[in-house]
Amino acid sequence: MSPLVEPFSLSLLGLVVAAVLLDLALGDPPWLPHPVVGMGKVIARLEGAWNHGAAAARRRRGRWLVLVVVGGSWALGWALLAALAWLSPWLALAAELGLLATTLAARGLAEAGRAVAGPLAGPLARGDLAEARQALSMIVGRDTTALDEGELARGAVETVAENTVDGITAPLFWALLGGAPLALAYKAANTLDSMVGYQSPRYLDFGRASARFDDAVNWLPARLTALALWLAAWAIPGSRLAGALAATRREAPRHPSPNAGWPEAMVANLLGVRLGGLNHYAGRSSHRATLGTALEPLSVVHIGCAIRLMHGGWLAFLLLMGLPILAGELLS
Repeated sequence: MSPLVEPFSLSLLGLVVAAVLLDLALGDPPWLPHPVVGMGKVIARLEGAWNHGAAAARRRRGRWLVLVVVGGSWALGWALLAALAWLSPWLALAAELGLLATTLAARGLAEAGRAVAGPLAGPLARGDLAEARQALSMIVGRDTTALDEGELARGAVETVAENTVDGITAPLFWALLGGAPLALAYKAANTLDSMVGYQSPRYLDFGRASARFDDAVNWLPARLTALALWLAAWAIPGSRLAGALAATRREAPRHPSPNAGWPEAMVANLLGVRLGGLNHYAGRSSHRATLGTALEPLSVVHIGCAIRLMHGGWLAFLLLMGLPILAGELLS
């Protein structure tokens, strides 16, 4: 928990809302040090020192990696806020607000989606597939060099949908339970998974604990996010609400990730498009199960629709989490 505010309290809810607004206003300025960069450097250093030897030893050290990085991120966050609170409660609150904002990526995610859509649609559109492919390559691991507009749109929509959890709603969930220290611990788990949680010979054993821990901390937020996206869609014209809940429950388990399928399937069904299919990674083909029904072909228009759903989704998620807090305050 935070040394400044009680978990799941009205004061913490206000701080989290302020952090969302700060992220929307500023995003992640490149000149400002970011905690995730530091986490990445620590992970890279420990991976280089520990990822060797027999499979059993790699798995054991991989579990230690999770404990050190996640536990250390929480402890450093808590210690920093406690030290600042000793100097000045207002300074500590400002620091907690800033740290919370670094765990969120609503503005950055929207900008990444618009960077793909911009060269293809809008008042300044040039039909520039090359620029759109370059923009998509910055946010996905797949090969983008030969993608047409439909496949570019699919990559951007899938990225916006999946990262609504990792970049917005899951940090909000853990922030409301434990303030900035717990939100930082979540980002550490997420960063571990993105760096070592791969099914590859190098990381199969060493990264196993990181992948499983990330799956665990995202399990509930991912499912609540799918529900929040559906609730938000009621206020977004053109959303295809009929059958979206049932279809998402049926389709989400098809995704190779136990969590990513939930927001992706919900967005696919709400937009009336099909996500998933054939991707290429460094010359290798990979086919993912399809999600949603193709009621209309994917196009650049759907990137903007996905961004609107993303914003509505995190707002509905915050309301879902905040209403019990408000009710508790009123009844106490």
